[in-house]
Amino acid sequence: MSDNTDQVEKTEQNLLTLTQAIEDGTLHSARVMLNALHPAEIAHLIESLPHRERQIAWDMVSRENEAEVLINIGEEIRQHLIKDMSPEQLVGVAEELPVDDSADFLQSLPNAVINEVLHSLDIQHRQRLESVLSFPEDSAGGLMNTDTITVRPEVTLDVVLRYIRLLGDIPDLTDNLIVVDRSNRYLGTLALTELLVNDPAKIVEDVMDPDTEALPSDMSEKDVANKFETLDLISAPVVDASNILLGRITIDDVVDVIREEADHSVLSMAGLNDEEDLFAPVVPSSQRRAIWLGINLITAFMASWVVSNFETTLEKVVTVAVLMNVVASMGGIAGSQTITLVIRGIALGQVNRGNRKWVLNKEVYVGLINGVLWALVVAVVAVAWFGDYAIGAVIAAALIINLLAAAASGVVIPLALRKLGIDPAIAGSVILTTVTDIVGLLAFLGLATLFLL
Repeated sequence: MSDNTDQVEKTEQNLLTLTQAIEDGTLHSARVMLNALHPAEIAHLIESLPHRERQIAWDMVSRENEAEVLINIGEEIRQHLIKDMSPEQLVGVAEELPVDDSADFLQSLPNAVINEVLHSLDIQHRQRLESVLSFPEDSAGGLMNTDTITVRPEVTLDVVLRYIRLLGDIPDLTDNLIVVDRSNRYLGTLALTELLVNDPAKIVEDVMDPDTEALPSDMSEKDVANKFETLDLISAPVVDASNILLGRITIDDVVDVIREEADHSVLSMAGLNDEEDLFAPVVPSSQRRAIWLGINLITAFMASWVVSNFETTLEKVVTVAVLMNVVASMGGIAGSQTITLVIRGIALGQVNRGNRKWVLNKEVYVGLINGVLWALVVAVVAVAWFGDYAIGAVIAAALIINLLAAAASGVVIPLALRKLGIDPAIAGSVILTTVTDIVGLLAFLGLATLFLL
């Protein structure tokens, strides 16, 4: 916790220093300070600056840092920063990045520019990039890097050691070597620890692990992240349908997937893009948010229409108007708790056809227990406030009905959206809010009409 606080304070101080230097015009000292940082820290600082200052800071970044800064920066901001870069500059960025990062970078460029950049690269680099680009961006093939070290099962460990020394370097995050046959068909992995602690005269086949599971190239990035989390992997080989080795995925790319998925889940519930830029200009930000506000306005009118059908009740029983928001609000909170858990379970692969009925039953029982508990509390408050036992009974019954509806909707809505191919994180909360508002108001006002008039 202390280390994290220190890092936050350091970042804040760097941001203040940079902002002050830009305002004072002392750009040389700011340039030195900026380029002394890690590229990821530079990217974070640039993302934390308003539009005008951001461009000034980007112009300060040295050519040596450009590539790493761009790959660490959000896609929307990256698009703005590279729009004035020449094809030669873009080629330089693509050449400096690892193949997987280079593929991510190219996919953020216009198609015409991608082709121009690809044809400007050397043949080997271009072939590796095209291999990765041939797969969907959100698949294991799209995540992989081609920087693998492969060995044959029949050679001795001594030969492998001499081969590594001859290479002079090994790719980052290499925890094992990949064992393949002469046709490049995947056979297993040889851990570096096994290579170091065993007799050099042994052959690879004797100490390799043939049970290390390779990831199919069409596996989704979510499943890849789950696999890394479950098995505590640092890297994993990627193969095609014929078990031919294509490359490997490393934990740094998986961390990016997890972070992006977390951002997506949080921002989508508010109708925002996961690349939403806090410091974007006012007009585009307003346009993006206006759509979501419009959708919510429609749902608000639907709830208002329900209320309008009970004008007589509201005129004769004023206490109903005072209390009706309590039922809708409680249902909204309860439903949000359920839908958040279910969406998370879907993302982690925990909710499936075999257990969804159990999840539904469990959440309904939770809704019932909480409904009864808080219905009693609300009823006591209503009776103490207005001195009317009937109003206490009505709001208690309405609260139980709405919490049951909220619990059921929190499970059914994301499952139904998923079946329809719609991301539950984007549309689920809006639909849920509509359901809990309408059911809550309808139950409370309907019961009030029946028993209080």
